[in-house]
Amino acid sequence: MAAEIRSRSPRGPVLLTKIPGHREQVAAASLIPREDGVITASEDRTVRVWLKRDSGQYWPSIYHTMSSPCTALRYHHESRKLFVGQDTGAVVEFNVSEDFNKMNFIKTYPAHQNRVTEIIYSPGTQWVISTGHDKFLTWMCSQSGSQMGRHGFASWASCLQYDEDTRYAFVGDFSGQITLLKLDQNSCSVISTLKGHEGSISCMYWDPVQRYLFSGSSDHSIILWDIGGRQGRTLVLQGHHDKVQGVTYVQLTRQLVSCSADGGICVWNMDIDREEAPQWLESDSCQKCSQPFFWNIKQMWDTKTVGLRQHHCRKCGQAVCGKCSSKRSSYPIMGFEFQVRVCDSCYETIKDEDRTPLATLHEGKHNIYYMTMDVSRGLMVTCGTDRLVKIWDMTPSVGCSLATGFSPR
Repeated sequence: MAAEIRSRSPRGPVLLTKIPGHREQVAAASLIPREDGVITASEDRTVRVWLKRDSGQYWPSIYHTMSSPCTALRYHHESRKLFVGQDTGAVVEFNVSEDFNKMNFIKTYPAHQNRVTEIIYSPGTQWVISTGHDKFLTWMCSQSGSQMGRHGFASWASCLQYDEDTRYAFVGDFSGQITLLKLDQNSCSVISTLKGHEGSISCMYWDPVQRYLFSGSSDHSIILWDIGGRQGRTLVLQGHHDKVQGVTYVQLTRQLVSCSADGGICVWNMDIDREEAPQWLESDSCQKCSQPFFWNIKQMWDTKTVGLRQHHCRKCGQAVCGKCSSKRSSYPIMGFEFQVRVCDSCYETIKDEDRTPLATLHEGKHNIYYMTMDVSRGLMVTCGTDRLVKIWDMTPSVGCSLATGFSPR
């Protein structure tokens, strides 16, 4: 059985407040920069702007009902543009007033034929970029509202990240693949595809400084893709028991924050030189004892033995039988915070200090569907299947306020 991550920190995330009120699941949220406020979009068809009152409670200053369930949200504070994706495939743009008491309708973009999964606003190009369950990425002109281009995929396009400088779009899909596209005015080109997850891509985060892409998946794992300096290098992080629903990289402190569907909030130390997990090797027989695997009919016949089931050592990647991989161990330097299968020879090389956790796991106490962070203030918002929105102070875990001078009110 997988072991729990042992917390190295005496304090984890501090829950500042809970915001109830939505009748259905909250699909997305956005913290308002430099304000004690949060914007939410829900399956109950409402978009709400919550502001903190003198009593310390959050009350909606805006309560706007949409024509269909809300599935995605993007707020750009400098322009006060608010984009809401809907279950019908439309993306609706609003302008939010300076006092956050009113939102004015601007236009509707016919972006998709099915549920919108994510929206990005690019102020440099004035594009509204979105993904949807219709298996398309689209980018549209925010001035005219017309479509600039689109690109289709074999599976649902589930999440999206975008690099403003290079116009690279990262699209994760339901098959577990990530496609890197270069967007142009009316066309796009496929740069590469990233394959490594065994489940659908549920969330991504792009750090343009380190040029790291982080992806979370329904396979419970997170992969760091080093897009910049070391081409093709990937690190696999396994510390969640359920689908990863949100990831954010705190570049200042070199920490990764991730959340999962079972309520787990994990803080990863990325300020170390981690080892890359090996590729799994294939063989017709155990690479330790040479006994045949069950599909190796010829060797089973020649040796008059029964074939064995194939396993893999997580440390060396060799194909081994169960007898030669009877041990289990955590190996955090390679991202394995839980005990995993290792071959007997690799087990002997792992010292006690090698098992020291490099991540801390905390309990969010609700099943998390969506997560976002304001890294500059050390604040995090989680939206749960319990219809609650929770605001967290993450500074005890990631130390953002110590570096930025912010103190949560």
